[in-house]
Amino acid sequence: MPEDDDRAAPPATEPRPARSPLALAALATAAVSGLDVVATRAPQSVGADFEVAGLLDAEGRSWVVRSPRHDAAGAALEGEVALLGALASAVDDGDLPFEVPRPVGFAPLPEGGRAMVYRELPGRALPLEDLAPGPGLAAGLGRAVAALHELPTDVVADSGLPVYDADSYRRRRLAEVDEIARTGLVPAPLLRRWERALEDVALWRFRATPVHGDLAAEHVLVDGDRIVGVIDFADARVADPADDLAWLVAAAPEDALEAILEAYALARTERGDANLVPRAQLASELALGRWLLHGLRHDEPAVVEDALAMLRELDDAVDGAPDIAAQAPRSGGSTGDAPTDPATSAPARPATSAMRGPRPPGPGDTQPTQELPHAAHLAQRDDQSD
Repeated sequence: MPEDDDRAAPPATEPRPARSPLALAALATAAVSGLDVVATRAPQSVGADFEVAGLLDAEGRSWVVRSPRHDAAGAALEGEVALLGALASAVDDGDLPFEVPRPVGFAPLPEGGRAMVYRELPGRALPLEDLAPGPGLAAGLGRAVAALHELPTDVVADSGLPVYDADSYRRRRLAEVDEIARTGLVPAPLLRRWERALEDVALWRFRATPVHGDLAAEHVLVDGDRIVGVIDFADARVADPADDLAWLVAAAPEDALEAILEAYALARTERGDANLVPRAQLASELALGRWLLHGLRHDEPAVVEDALAMLRELDDAVDGAPDIAAQAPRSGGSTGDAPTDPATSAPARPATSAMRGPRPPGPGDTQPTQELPHAAHLAQRDDQSD
């Protein structure tokens, strides 16, 4: 079974030079017969794993082209494509309350692998500041995450994506902390805090579920107070459901988080995971260590410094706080138990809301539209730019 962190090993993860939006548009015209691209638009991003461009065609339809930047990302994209087919069926069957990308075409890449093209989903990136207590967007978000976690694990396993049980996932996280510790850059109290949480086996009694693996505001699309889409499933796996709540524990408004967790708990059929939120807290903290590793692996000093600043801030924020495992679950943290008093049971949250450092603009961000020549000239222009 493939493992998601294998992408960290060179040379498979060394990013290839980024393509221009024009070059990505050329790939889209090769992938979708008859597609006449007239402009590039948001989203536009170049990440360590994927490059993305939004496109506008002559009929006014919006598209997205997504291309892997290294071999391991290409392998992850293949797993994502298989998973998207199963998720689309779940949407059609009413098991998921949001839309997912539905690939329309693929273009082979000269270096191997292929780029994926799909119709852009409606909605805009989730504004965390719009989350508020009550039955609106926050509760809808909790129900949306729960619906994903309620899917059968075979949906992910049959797509060739990683599958872990609770103990293997705990051991994987321990290995990750060991790697973070070997950098010699992380405050010792943080390392001890993480190790104690990972060595407490009682914290790690959970049923693994399908998880998105990289949920963040720019991957959740909203329309008013409704969750209408979720994108970017390349990191999906069967693992700890707490992973998909980590970004919210780190960054959601405090009162909205209560509504999210309560709605999540009510929508889950699995009961009794009293340590869900403490594990999400741990996952949000470990994300800062992974951001540090990313900067070191890719020789990006600005990322390293950013990660170190956030780790120092976190170290100050949790100084004197109880261990992660000792923190009582919040409202909704025990899936099925009565809500607890937030004044006495809220876990300590890091002062920083950052989880992985700066991220590319999301689908709802405003970016200029760049008009392109007629589609017939795109491939020729691409060849000339190489």
